[in-house]
Amino acid sequence: NLEKRNFTGAINRFKTVVTQYQTTRHVEEALARLTEAYMAIGIVGEAQTAAAVLGHNFPDSKWYKDAYNLVKSGGVEPSENKGSYISRAFKKLGLG
Repeated sequence: NLEKRNFTGAINRFKTVVTQYQTTRHVEEALARLTEAYMAIGIVGEAQTAAAVLGHNFPDSKWYKDAYNLVKSGGVEPSENKGSYISRAFKKLGLG
């Protein structure tokens, strides 16, 4: 869906992975893709949160390197909004 620029559909799918399947390896890519989609549509705060949660939980992930570089290219740092669904999904499991 990202290739077709259907960011809302992509976000909804990756949101499901993040909120329901945090314990799978797919969550790394989902967080990176959320970073990408949110940056593309200008929701920078959620992109920063997705990148921050990715870096906190998977610091050695190749996906984190991509997400980090993407938010940096937008002039911001990864920064977690504790109120975001992304952050809350990981806190619930004790992964954040």
